[in-house]
Amino acid sequence: MDQFKGQPRLPKFVVPKRYDIRLKPDLVAHRFAGSVAVNLDIVAATSFIVLNAAELDVSNDAVSFTNQDSSKVIKPSRVELFENDEILVLEFPEELPIGFGVLSIRFEGILNDRMKGFYRSTYEHNGEKKTMAVTQFEPADARRCFPCWDEPACKATFKITLDVPSELVALSNMPIVEEITDGDLKTVSYQESPIMSTYLVAVVVGLFDYVEDHTSDGVKVRVYCQVGKANQGKFALDVAVKTLELYKGYFATPYSLPKLDMIAIPDFAAGAMENYGLVTYRETALLYDDQHSAAANKQRVATVVAHELAHQWFGNLVTMEWWTHLWLNEGFATWVSYLATDSCFPEWKIWSQFLHESTEGLKLDGLAESHPIEVEINHACEIDEIFDAISYRKGASVIRMLQSYLGAECFQRSLASYIKRHACSNAKTEDLWAALEEGSGEPVNKLMTSWTKQKGYPVVSVKVNDQKLEFNQSQFLSSGAQGEGHWIVPITLCFGSYDVHKSFLLQSKSETHDVKDFLGSTHKGLNCWIKLNVDQAGFYRVKYDELLAARLRYAVEKQLLSASDRFGILDDSFALCMARQESLTSLINLMGSYREEVDYTVLSNLITVMLFFKSCSFITWVIYVGHNSNSFVWQISLKVQRIAADAVPDLLEYFKQFFINLFQYSAERLGWEPKPGESHVDAMLRGEILTALAMFGHDLTLDEASKRFQAFLENRNTPLLPPDIRKAAYVAVMQRASKSNRSGYESLLKVYKEADLSQEKTRILGSLASSRDPDLILEALNFMLSSEVRSQDAVFGLAVTREGRDVAWAWLKENWEHLIKTYGSGFLITRFVGAVVSPFASFEKAKEVEEFFATHAMPSIARTLRQSLERVNINANWVQSVQNENRLGDAMKELAYRVY
Repeated sequence: MDQFKGQPRLPKFVVPKRYDIRLKPDLVAHRFAGSVAVNLDIVAATSFIVLNAAELDVSNDAVSFTNQDSSKVIKPSRVELFENDEILVLEFPEELPIGFGVLSIRFEGILNDRMKGFYRSTYEHNGEKKTMAVTQFEPADARRCFPCWDEPACKATFKITLDVPSELVALSNMPIVEEITDGDLKTVSYQESPIMSTYLVAVVVGLFDYVEDHTSDGVKVRVYCQVGKANQGKFALDVAVKTLELYKGYFATPYSLPKLDMIAIPDFAAGAMENYGLVTYRETALLYDDQHSAAANKQRVATVVAHELAHQWFGNLVTMEWWTHLWLNEGFATWVSYLATDSCFPEWKIWSQFLHESTEGLKLDGLAESHPIEVEINHACEIDEIFDAISYRKGASVIRMLQSYLGAECFQRSLASYIKRHACSNAKTEDLWAALEEGSGEPVNKLMTSWTKQKGYPVVSVKVNDQKLEFNQSQFLSSGAQGEGHWIVPITLCFGSYDVHKSFLLQSKSETHDVKDFLGSTHKGLNCWIKLNVDQAGFYRVKYDELLAARLRYAVEKQLLSASDRFGILDDSFALCMARQESLTSLINLMGSYREEVDYTVLSNLITVMLFFKSCSFITWVIYVGHNSNSFVWQISLKVQRIAADAVPDLLEYFKQFFINLFQYSAERLGWEPKPGESHVDAMLRGEILTALAMFGHDLTLDEASKRFQAFLENRNTPLLPPDIRKAAYVAVMQRASKSNRSGYESLLKVYKEADLSQEKTRILGSLASSRDPDLILEALNFMLSSEVRSQDAVFGLAVTREGRDVAWAWLKENWEHLIKTYGSGFLITRFVGAVVSPFASFEKAKEVEEFFATHAMPSIARTLRQSLERVNINANWVQSVQNENRLGDAMKELAYRVY
């Protein structure tokens, strides 16, 4: 049996074709019993059957194999479950005949509380605490519910039967075909599924309400939620019906099941999960309350629903062959979710917000400890860590870059061909490139291999030399180090106007182009601004020489560039500054050009950059959903580092004043009160601007927020504190809270405990650690691990101020064993490591962290720990660089008191 241990994949001598599964969950004892009969094709001579199983009890007498031709029943001579490898090895006394047979196994397991496998979630009904049973199998946890071939390529059909309490709702992937009640129990049988992978099997048992609608071709769509919350499901239901119709046309293939259920789960680790026909969600990602949900919550519901439904084609109908190709699922679903959301809500201008996806991909991929889009996976414990910004956001960004290069119509046509060709099967990255190459006639495989098989991306440097433009590419690393990567880069550029637009492929390390090649012999030359990577369609950064950079600053100030390009210039400059390829003085001067900016996406990015310097960098940790993210995702803004305070504390007040002045234009334009008919993005921007001003300690903002919060405490429905500005008020309250002045903190805890809406609870959790008092921060962190906070939500509370960095680190060390016990090897544990470690900015602290994890490491956090330590070292080098800038002090003093 030892020959099967330590292998990344299961042996190929047995192929599963059909599962007949019966489960009986006990919601009181928190256990379940089950049986599975698997129709197998024995394709090679063997006396072993090896499949996946974990945390299940399987006895020797509970297993048998029946040959289809002879009906002979063969019992195994030995049954062994290897927990480290999560495999069940069955040894038979004789060789199994080649051909078809049925493997039957009875088993028992625990309804765990770790939000993976077959687990339990709690909720209240009529004031009584209840338990529901839920499955979460992606990436590799179906094996915790039933023995199976738990690999994406091992597709089969599934016939599921449940024995459950008669008063409960029991859902699975397919519609119910029979329901037989016998006293307090009922047996529910479902239609057999089409062929699919094990990670997409789903079961949910509990008390639920629902709302229902149908698509034009008769697909029944329902949104399930806790009893009494059905109205909160109507928005997601409307989005789902419209999105199914859109995808049917876009993919030229109808949705393949007779029904689609979407259900909100109170305890859910990811954001959502795309189970075939039964999509599970966090409540915050599915439910929308007209009175208490913010505009950002509404947008998130729309994009997450669009992301999960994209998977019904790209992931479920056509499935990646192995986890190396995870990005095919997640990158594409992230990209197309924006397409669907833009179709449903064109007034949101959602494509401009896609730049946030690209930026987060660029941030992670700028680390030496990044990984290629296509990453080798050698053990199930490694899979969780690649549900990250590379698979989702870089994946989505290179798809957008390729679509821009090939053209929208050609791209769509080729995708439809890819879906048809690989429907009900598996695919690799090369299969997608082949379809796009065939449809476009372009060398797609050659072009894209450099983007998916190597980590990182280029920074393209451009400078003017006489009447020539010199282009150079090199790998960008946030550390400032020299990388060795080389890409085929789709270059786009504009000359003084978007009407003068050129493009070419940069295939070598450096190229020189005569301006006449671009503009013709009659053009007057290069006396205008030049913008590369037009509308930020490419996944690369740009570094301009001083002359071109100065012209772009002028173009930004005079609003001559698109919002996407204004975003890109700032984002690239910020990244180059972090990599010590541009001075902080230069970056600050550029930021001054944005003083009359009105675009939501640009201002949101400006806030991110400013908070980084003033007190904290907002590094977005994404619980990649359906997960994970969405394309969608939910984000936790983790306050990361205080470069200005670490490097030049004597200039901190000047930084604060500069930032406050820069936001006055937008703050005065938006005010505190929603305006009749205002745009969706203005509603979101108001909250972000006011939250930023609260973080900067702006007294007028803190005073007004305090007044409105007091009104809210007296009347939760007061119009003085609408959902879009509640986060700003909560942060403002905590800015003035301390151990000796804790009334604001206590009031927020009261609101948290009384709130029924998950979105309200997460708003509060994300604000509690905004205090400047280390003792109160510690109290807030301890609250995150209390029974008052669902374990999935504790990561929201890790957004500590600079004053709380050491407190958070000591807290993490003290609670490490508890965290391991609670979160195990799931991806949530990596969020704790990244959030607490990454904010530091000293080499000494990096060494201290290394020493702790030398004796507390585990494989599932290895990549995250390396990335976090790299960030600490980047921060430390950056601090030293800023300290050596001679002109920074004079520049900050002048900018801080400049009259706009």
